[in-house]
Amino acid sequence: MGREQWKKIWVGSAGNMVEWFDWFVYATFAVYFADSFFPEGNETANLMNTMGIFAVGFFMRPVGGWLLGRIGDRKGRKAALTLTVTLMSASAVLIAIAPTYDVAGYGGVAVLMLARLLQGLSVGGEYAASATYLTEASAPEKRGFASSFQYVSMTAGQLVGLGLQIVLQRNMSEAALHSWGWRIPFVVGALGAGIVFYLRRSMLETEVYADSGTAEQQDRGTLKVLWQHRREAFLVMALTMGGTVAYYTYTTYLTKFLSKSAGMEKSTASLVSFCALFVFMCVQPLAGMLSDRIGRRPLLITFAIGSTFLTVPIMTMLKHADTFWPALGLALLALLVITGYTSINACVKAELFPTGIRALGVGLSYAVANALFGGTAEYVALWFKNAGAESGFYWYVAGCAAVSLVVYMTMRETRDIDLNRVAAVQKGETAPAAGATSVTPAS
Repeated sequence: MGREQWKKIWVGSAGNMVEWFDWFVYATFAVYFADSFFPEGNETANLMNTMGIFAVGFFMRPVGGWLLGRIGDRKGRKAALTLTVTLMSASAVLIAIAPTYDVAGYGGVAVLMLARLLQGLSVGGEYAASATYLTEASAPEKRGFASSFQYVSMTAGQLVGLGLQIVLQRNMSEAALHSWGWRIPFVVGALGAGIVFYLRRSMLETEVYADSGTAEQQDRGTLKVLWQHRREAFLVMALTMGGTVAYYTYTTYLTKFLSKSAGMEKSTASLVSFCALFVFMCVQPLAGMLSDRIGRRPLLITFAIGSTFLTVPIMTMLKHADTFWPALGLALLALLVITGYTSINACVKAELFPTGIRALGVGLSYAVANALFGGTAEYVALWFKNAGAESGFYWYVAGCAAVSLVVYMTMRETRDIDLNRVAAVQKGETAPAAGATSVTPAS
């Protein structure tokens, strides 16, 4: 992989890290600010309300996937990536200055809601642009490896958020964190987004996009063209279902589960998540490299089988793992299983679409699946807990993985698809389906 390719991956990943830092700190610090925006009452109910607003951000992601995916296909990946980080910076500032219930009543909730809507718009476009950018920026035989850096940077953003949480927990009182300390990570996120905005303004466009004949394709990035690839769009939604539910269960929800259900100290639960996510981050490129050798489907199938049959026992044991090492071991097992999905899902989705519709096809389809399953995962978990049937959530996660397993078993391999499939779209025709014999294999 050449120097220019590494530069593209670095700039794309750095921005993605800040995007997801801002997205995840809402979830990781929710336990501290949940009571600030609602009247005093049931702690679990307040957390459910706060995570309900978190879920609302996911329902804005399809809009972001459509709007910014369209921009990415028509104006370039660079333009979309620059806009996403601008929106994320604005949302972080809004949360940092949001008034509490004691100051403005439900006015603070309105500010929080607006910020989450902006975050949803931003992240919906970020996934589309970064998935296509990282996939297109790499050599054909290294796409799995390069695209794995999407989850490396996503996880790095979450690790920075968790690391900051651990530092604040050890240097601030519980009262101070609940009072004003939770605002600190949102200030940090806004500053980080400003730095990334500067970096992305000077980033290079991918050769695949630059050579795709932008001027001649007036209908690129439109829903009309996407409809011609509806089979691939529905495939993206189906293969995302199990992966996104499992991912959010063992990342953003894990700390809450360990503290609220297993009875672990918040600081210990945060440390478990931090250590598990660090190992998880490090193995992503290794799994991506493996997919470049053996294909994408074997990794996806391994993930789905593991999640289908191991979720219930892992979650059951985690509920009784009230000390560091048992909890860490179980979390690592779960995250290693999920690696089969996270390490390659970006390139698999990008490989399904031709250049002129790639960002929109990936972004909108993925965002819809996340709105329905990823964004609601924590709310569903808390609903089961509040209803006194917490184990029902374990079966829900396993069931979603089982559905995706059927998809993985029947879908075609995408590793050898040529990303330069633009001629058919330029002529207004339907490009060959993923894995079709008319697709030129990558050299």
